[in-house]
Amino acid sequence: MLAAEPAQAHPVPFSYLDLRLQRDAIDGTLVVHIYDAAHDLNIEPMEKMLEPAVASQHAGALARMLEARFSVTADGRPLTAEWAPGLEVLAERQSVKLSLRFPLAAPPGRVGLTAVMFPYDPQHQTFLNIYDGEALTQAILDSGHDRFEYFAGTAQGAIAVVRRFLPPGITHIVVGPDHLLFLLGLLLLGGTMRHLVVIVSAFTAAHSLTMSLAAMNLVSPPARIIEPAIALSIVYVGADNLLIRGGRDVRAWIAFAFGFIHGFDFAGVLRGLGLPRRALGWSLFSINLGIEVGQLLVVLVVASALAALRARSEQAGRQLAFAGSVAVIAAGAFWFIQRVFFPGGIS
Repeated sequence: MLAAEPAQAHPVPFSYLDLRLQRDAIDGTLVVHIYDAAHDLNIEPMEKMLEPAVASQHAGALARMLEARFSVTADGRPLTAEWAPGLEVLAERQSVKLSLRFPLAAPPGRVGLTAVMFPYDPQHQTFLNIYDGEALTQAILDSGHDRFEYFAGTAQGAIAVVRRFLPPGITHIVVGPDHLLFLLGLLLLGGTMRHLVVIVSAFTAAHSLTMSLAAMNLVSPPARIIEPAIALSIVYVGADNLLIRGGRDVRAWIAFAFGFIHGFDFAGVLRGLGLPRRALGWSLFSINLGIEVGQLLVVLVVASALAALRARSEQAGRQLAFAGSVAVIAAGAFWFIQRVFFPGGIS
């Protein structure tokens, strides 16, 4: 204990960025601790930054340094910051405050921010406050999460949400192998376009409900249950195709029943996208709309191809439905075994 040497800890590894959305500009203030500012500007001792004369002398250099470490966009267009001259010393907080402004040509629907204020400190966090009228949205940015998107509570914001979340919904149903195979299994027996659209819409109605519940963290079953259940749903669809033999067509009910299970898996995609709480309703609507559009595209392509094949040879159409159903069962069974007994993957 007598041989211990003195050590200096980082006082406050935080910075604070406030942005206020106006019709013609985004006004902001940035508060940084003198420890961080003095470290990167090579000022010793750091307490010199609390002297108004010294702080003002380094205001321009501090603004230029920080300007290169964060960026703001409006509807995907980069904005240029206009820094107010000088800075304000906040002695009681051991900090300095800079003011800035981002001029706008029109009110934005989506505001994006990327920030890593002080890269030398991996623990540094930037507390972000976005004021949109009376509404306040908060976020924390750090080295592991340096991006944030905000959607305004306006018509432009709603349009921006739809543009942002519609494409992921389309691509997920198209590139998701298990959901796509379930859908293809439902289409193998063919039918009128109207009937096939009813089947797909029943699937959408069901998965929309559970996806929304899971996205809001109201119901969230574990993946170790949902993933094998999705595989079994694929097996069931294929088996139903083989056993129907002119009986009652219940594919719409199958799609509806198993849609609840598939919806919980879709929710994982939503979490990865980082749904905006302020625009949660619009984002859920956009994702569901995208999934429905993707499904209808699959129906259009697959149903048209099957109809063309049956028009040439009814026997070939039946053989394809039989072979396809067997393949669907085999794939579903493989996924079930893999997800139950080899969750890490089969090497």
